[in-house]
Amino acid sequence: MTTLQLKLTLPDQLAKRAKKAGLLNAQSIETLLREAMRKKALARFLQVSERVAAAGVPAMSEEEIQAEVDAVRRARRKRLAPGR
Repeated sequence: MTTLQLKLTLPDQLAKRAKKAGLLNAQSIETLLREAMRKKALARFLQVSERVAAAGVPAMSEEEIQAEVDAVRRARRKRLAPGR
């Protein structure tokens, strides 16, 4: 776990509303950050999928996708294995 200290400058009304809603604490900030990262990842995925479709790359089957996922996981486990 990493400890960070954030200093925010917010409009008064937003700060009051966020505080009243219980959003100015570590757990809420973590949730907000995770949601923002998911949204960014989805946006990147959609951009890539548009480029793939425009390039005429044929769609992969579910089995092909799973094989790729499995290969990436194997490579990651190998890279992170102790003694490497």
